[in-house]
Amino acid sequence: MITVKTFTFNAYSENTYLLYDETKECVIIDPGMYEGFEQNELAAFIKQENLKPVLLLNTHCHLDHVFGNKFIFDTYGLKPQFHEGELAILNAVPGYAPSMGFTRYEVSPQPDTFLPETGTISFGNSTLSLIFAPGHSPAHLCFYSAADHILMGGDVLFYGSIGRTDLPGGNHQQLIQNISDKLFVLPDETKVYPGHGPATSIGFEKQHNPFF
Repeated sequence: MITVKTFTFNAYSENTYLLYDETKECVIIDPGMYEGFEQNELAAFIKQENLKPVLLLNTHCHLDHVFGNKFIFDTYGLKPQFHEGELAILNAVPGYAPSMGFTRYEVSPQPDTFLPETGTISFGNSTLSLIFAPGHSPAHLCFYSAADHILMGGDVLFYGSIGRTDLPGGNHQQLIQNISDKLFVLPDETKVYPGHGPATSIGFEKQHNPFF
């Protein structure tokens, strides 16, 4: 059974997630740590719970979701995995981060492994299915556990809202279509852990999200 630990980091209040199960193997999703104290908070929790980080996943590669990639690589030897269509987004970060006020961005390592549009990834006794849902960014992935009824949604679907589509590679119609066709077909009880803000559920958003 997967346990989800949520941290909220950086000036964008980005949600960084640790997923782990009874084997103590752990997956780090969208590490947003920018300040040293944020790095310390994540590392302290991993040590305290005796976890073994085995995967670093990025749903997409906007700066607030990759700030911590270099720290995770330096500390745990993990390179990020994401869809190849996000590589240009990752490689653009050093060029624009300083103009956004982030002058101490540590450049993310390049992936050895890219994730496909569909398939599964495993850690411990747990499996996550890949759901390809671009629109907020060109090759955004969500990670879904059918067994645990959880969706790590990145910046696709939020509590009462959706991801912004005015950034490079964004497409409003595509985002709406992907949420309808790929997320709203999941069971209503599926808990959605978004990239920002509080968790929600598929059933709640189908009924109450003003974009639908």
